[in-house]
Amino acid sequence: MIRARGRAAVSACLAAVLLSACGSPPQRQDEPVSLDFFQFKPEAVETFDKLIADFEAEHPGIEVKQHHVPEPETAIRARLVKDNVPDVISLNGNSTFGELASAGVFYDFSREKAADEIVPGVQQVLSDLGTASEGEVNGLPFASNASGVLYNKGLFAKYGVEVPRTWDELIEAAKTFEEAGVIPFYGALKDAWTSLPPFNQLAANAVPPDAFWDARIQGRTSFAKEYPEVARKLAEIYRYTQKNTFSRDYNAANQAFARGEAAMYVQGSYALPPVKSFKPAFDIGLFPLPAGNDPGATRLVSGVDVALTMGRTPRHPKESMAFITYLMRPEVVSAYAEEQSAIPPLKGTAPSDPALRPLLPYVTDGRITGYPDHRIPRAVNLEAVAQQFLIDGRQAAFLRTLDSEYTKVVKRRS
Repeated sequence: MIRARGRAAVSACLAAVLLSACGSPPQRQDEPVSLDFFQFKPEAVETFDKLIADFEAEHPGIEVKQHHVPEPETAIRARLVKDNVPDVISLNGNSTFGELASAGVFYDFSREKAADEIVPGVQQVLSDLGTASEGEVNGLPFASNASGVLYNKGLFAKYGVEVPRTWDELIEAAKTFEEAGVIPFYGALKDAWTSLPPFNQLAANAVPPDAFWDARIQGRTSFAKEYPEVARKLAEIYRYTQKNTFSRDYNAANQAFARGEAAMYVQGSYALPPVKSFKPAFDIGLFPLPAGNDPGATRLVSGVDVALTMGRTPRHPKESMAFITYLMRPEVVSAYAEEQSAIPPLKGTAPSDPALRPLLPYVTDGRITGYPDHRIPRAVNLEAVAQQFLIDGRQAAFLRTLDSEYTKVVKRRS
């Protein structure tokens, strides 16, 4: 399918171990170099198998062995602590990536040509999670995603609803569908994490992120002070979901939305492939959730779905960089994005999925921001805290718990 043309959040001791020289036995000159490729996405194993075969055909002196394991974030931490650093690593651009990058365990790509081809706003989203030092580029975005509102274009046309550009228009659309007997938003809170897509979109647009996170870490502000609007609007969205929201999981929601049971589904672009697997009889669109009433202020919440990197002092620098350079070719990035319904992060590329094409101006114009939950350590257990709030409706308790758990983690790491 694809041709060959084609912060100190982790202990200082971990960083020291990883910065030490890796002892590997000498390799015979006639043997191919074998690269250990740590790949975290189970749904992309076959895709990367194809890419590896294509790369190896072009580079007969290099073999790439793809390794995918359950719970990849736990696995990569364990390997790094044991000084067993994979030659090439793919990770989700989230808080774990930021912690490891801040600890100085990843290579600095700032002088590599591939870094110059990435859309600046996308690279900034990844770098905002953490870098070893200012100006470093510790990972290359290979695929981006977008959080937004998937919508049923057929139902929107049938009931004369335009794509909402403001919060008031979004709620008005929900009321229109409700009055027509159509579920406005499909909810799936049996899986706690499904509360995060709407949370992220509201938090990213209702609270200035650049000013908030530094102030929160330093204790100069709080979720209780800055997030009441986020909590209120999050609860309001779920007032327009179906009655069995708390007994439906992500897979059930994908299938129900594909059957046309709801007009809207607050999720990410990553939900497009599973929804489409149920062969919906309508066209799907995706728009950024507007958190306020100024359309020009809405930013697309986008994350680096796949980031490529390697160890600070790689065992096979030339061969590892050759594989990464191959993967970062525009035709390879675009083909992966097409197969996985992702957004290619390179200059001059565009999403092939019709649902994602309207989002391109947000990306190219820099009207994007990262996921707020990527700035909240996993130990806070945000999804469970948010799910409990949506069950009991206790806003003050929700924000108080979020502050308490966040502060605990920050103190443990300081």
